[in-house]
Amino acid sequence: MTAATGVSAATEKSTTAHVVWASALGTAIEWYDFLIYGTAAALVLNKLFFPSFDPFVGTLAAFSTYAVGFVARPIGGAIIGHYGDRLGRKAMLVVTMIAMGLGTFLIGCLPTYSQIGVWAPILLVILRFIQGIGLGGEWSGAVVMVIEHAGNRRGFYGSLVQVGFPVGVAAATGIFALMTKLPDADFLSWGWRVPFLISILLVGVGFIVRLKLAETPHFKEVVERKEVLAQPVWEVLRRDWRSFLLAIGITVSEVGLAYLLTVFTVVYATTKLGLPRQVILDAVVYAAIVEFATLPLAGWLSDIFGRKALYLAGGVFSVALAFPLFWFLDTKEPALITLVLVVTMTLTHALLFGPKAAFMPELFRTQVRYSGASLGANVAAALSGGFSPLIATALLAWAGSYWAVSLYIIALSVITIIATLMAPETARDALRS
Repeated sequence: MTAATGVSAATEKSTTAHVVWASALGTAIEWYDFLIYGTAAALVLNKLFFPSFDPFVGTLAAFSTYAVGFVARPIGGAIIGHYGDRLGRKAMLVVTMIAMGLGTFLIGCLPTYSQIGVWAPILLVILRFIQGIGLGGEWSGAVVMVIEHAGNRRGFYGSLVQVGFPVGVAAATGIFALMTKLPDADFLSWGWRVPFLISILLVGVGFIVRLKLAETPHFKEVVERKEVLAQPVWEVLRRDWRSFLLAIGITVSEVGLAYLLTVFTVVYATTKLGLPRQVILDAVVYAAIVEFATLPLAGWLSDIFGRKALYLAGGVFSVALAFPLFWFLDTKEPALITLVLVVTMTLTHALLFGPKAAFMPELFRTQVRYSGASLGANVAAALSGGFSPLIATALLAWAGSYWAVSLYIIALSVITIIATLMAPETARDALRS
């Protein structure tokens, strides 16, 4: 009996480790695919796909196409979440990998405005929409897959999947930092395409790894009990609407900060402050690297102190740092810029994003967990993530200074604090069945 139990425990641990590894690797690849577009939008897409506009207006147009991916995310979340709750978590994770990889690779193949005219931005929008559909079901599927295998350490194991985000940020920003060392003519001609084209190799690796995943025990139980719902998305909106609204509320600050810190800061530093691209890109990479450690730490702490404690701390720090972030950026000192991005990313985004992998799915029962987490995360992403660089750029132009952007960060943070106070503590409860 003891030997059998030991073998079972070892097998379960091995399965959990493989699920975490496969989910984190796939998520890193998909975030890389999604985030290289944001960096490209800040650096080059306005010149190649919207050349007839004033440079600032061209940047706004590029960010508008950037936002299209976030508009698509709730649609992808609803479609993929529906089938994830009906057919299983594993199958949908393979589908999202294909959608993201194909969309990203084809962006790298696109002719520019000078080659095919208005069809260039139209095709860019279509491919960005496909990217959004894929990511809409990716993150939620990956974290649901992990926490339904993770037992009582859902916060820690879930946060390991979140490391895929800073890996994606570091990889996306790092490769663009490398490409920008090319002469401008080469960068504009072919250098910008390289980050998109190599995605196909990364996706191939992730696809193979994910094919070997085992379906989660919680979903298997639902199938065995014949409790699979015909319309899980409708059930979320009809019966789990409170959890759905809370999921949106606790996410808007985190997802907004993610893209303000990694995308808008690039625009602010290069256009408003006139800094070399390399300075801000390097700072973003260093901040993302630090999150390799701080995200798992935040997830681990949320298992000890609860999800709400970490979220409230992250929300308060987001308010406190909204103005100092720009004070340090305005010094134009590379060391201080790197320092403020590292500190801000650690005390705001990491404290929110680390526990999110467990907190979000824990709000929903097994039958609708994939759909609920997908809808909550992606509606919030559409509201604050995709439009944050666009809104921040417009606010900067309107106000002529960063203060309006700081107030925008504070407003998002207050929403998250209120939602967190209204949400139940889920860290010490078993997953809802």
